[in-house]
Amino acid sequence: MITAIVVVLCVLLVLGLTAVASSVRVLREYERGVVFRLGRLMDLRGPGLVLLVPSLDRLVRVGLRTVTLTVPPQEIITRDNVPARVTAVAYYRVIDPSKAVTEVQSFENATLQIAQTTLRSVVGGVDLDTLLSEREHLNESLQHVIDSQTEPWGIKVTMVEIKDVEIPERMQHAIARQAEAERERRAKIINAEGEYQAAAKLAQAADVIGRNPVTLQLRYLQTLTEIGGTQNSTIVFPMPIDLMKPMMDALGRGGASEVESAQPTAGGQLEAGLPPVLGPGTDALKDLEPGNGQTPRATETVDSPDQRA
Repeated sequence: MITAIVVVLCVLLVLGLTAVASSVRVLREYERGVVFRLGRLMDLRGPGLVLLVPSLDRLVRVGLRTVTLTVPPQEIITRDNVPARVTAVAYYRVIDPSKAVTEVQSFENATLQIAQTTLRSVVGGVDLDTLLSEREHLNESLQHVIDSQTEPWGIKVTMVEIKDVEIPERMQHAIARQAEAERERRAKIINAEGEYQAAAKLAQAADVIGRNPVTLQLRYLQTLTEIGGTQNSTIVFPMPIDLMKPMMDALGRGGASEVESAQPTAGGQLEAGLPPVLGPGTDALKDLEPGNGQTPRATETVDSPDQRA
């Protein structure tokens, strides 16, 4: 009899300890407890020690820390019909534990699904250039859309970032060629602008030098000094035409006077024993013309001794 009583007391003690253990909860600083008593929502509990009514209360732990949500890669076709593979990451936290438990079932899975759907819809509405160059704007759009849909659940989406964009290899080569052509265009424009500025400066320098010709001579001497500093075997030194023009004019006048003095006259030719030069209006030419009725005089020739024999 005594043994049975002891056994019953031990069983009751174990049940009491189990009930007490199940009615005591300890919540950390970043946790809150949503308590349901016979199915009804009670006041929010935590942090610290929380006492529950055994068999009547049920506690649901909800963390308040920021959660990093990795969005799986999504196969997307952009607005300009370019296939792309986009991955993103989202950061959210629970601001109302009661709504997060009562308004949606498994708010973690729900947030993940809405993030995937929003990523596909937002990125699919832009072209490839916008996707690659305006990520900050797309991140803000994603964060605004996802946050507006999760706000009734008591969840705040703080940030969404597009982590990686994968495009086909052929499209990568096309983008590389486009970038190379753009760089070449910029280089040509910069080179042309440099030549334009240099031409303007040279024009200004020419105006300054033109006011004083001695400046040009000093520039020539400076050029000779620079050339003499190197071990060159051949030196090409330009000479301005303005300096050579007086010399060329003097040589031209001297050559013309010599030619005039060297022209012979008819009397001079006769004195030198040369045949006179007949002009086109002389009578000798008239005698030689076949149409005047006269025959030209034959030239007397002297036969050689062999012909006489």
